[in-house]
Amino acid sequence: MIKPKRLNQGDTVGVIAPASPPDLKNLDKGLSFLESLGLKVKLGVHVKKKHGYLAGNDEERMEDFHQMFQDSEVAAIFCAGGGYGTGRILSTIDYATVKANPKIFWGYSDITSLHTAIRQETGLVTFHGPMLCSDVGKEDFDEESKKMFQQLFQPEVVHYDERLSPLEVIGEGEASGEVVGGNLSLLVNTMGTPYEIDTKGKLLFIEDVGEQPYRLDSFFNQLKLAGKLEDAAGIILGDFSGTETEKTKETLSLAQVYEDYFSRLKKPVLAGFKIGHCLPHYSIPFGTDAVLSSHKKSLMIQPGVY
Repeated sequence: MIKPKRLNQGDTVGVIAPASPPDLKNLDKGLSFLESLGLKVKLGVHVKKKHGYLAGNDEERMEDFHQMFQDSEVAAIFCAGGGYGTGRILSTIDYATVKANPKIFWGYSDITSLHTAIRQETGLVTFHGPMLCSDVGKEDFDEESKKMFQQLFQPEVVHYDERLSPLEVIGEGEASGEVVGGNLSLLVNTMGTPYEIDTKGKLLFIEDVGEQPYRLDSFFNQLKLAGKLEDAAGIILGDFSGTETEKTKETLSLAQVYEDYFSRLKKPVLAGFKIGHCLPHYSIPFGTDAVLSSHKKSLMIQPGVY
């Protein structure tokens, strides 16, 4: 495990768009938020480019990624937004450069592919948190979500219990391990590749948005058949907004799907964490040690910076 150094006011942070083109108006608001934290902002050269549904071609997005890790003035890297595209650059990343220049890396959703690849190839702790364009730059971005950026300035344990949101116990027990995971569909997309997630002895976090129960069922089933659910020490179920639609009249509820896949695992499985495509959006580090307890209905994650 490699923890990145904490931020200090006056530090310079980099912004890249490794997936889809960001909404520039929202991005400007997100940059203003970073500046309000006392940070200086450096934009990637290609952040404002468009190549169809991508923020520049693969080479341009990769160039920004590498440049920010190589730049000794940049203390942290924030992703402008998600969408689609990070999976296309996984095989061309210079992971030795990332490992030699450890720094805070922040994002979620499509950034899941980068979280997994970076951690498994380098050991660097990364952060699952709201993005500048698609979250921070919107009018409804809330104070609770803003507060979570403070964990980058001071090492602090993330303590999630029912004071933050109601939690449902699906599997009983208590387990410890590194928190790994991210967006469910992105995790499934990397199955059978060199960047397939390793869940053995880990606390697997998963979330998704806008997927109907039958689609989530298929994703969970693939993780099950691949042994990822059995290998995990525990399961953390984040936000799954937009799942209960009327597009299919004959359906199972999300609760029934949870029951089918998680109730007989004989390990702690808790649902209801406001982590994902939701507000508030509680940010967490990936790759640090944590404890998940059904008895306490809590998740305790060690700091992601030093």
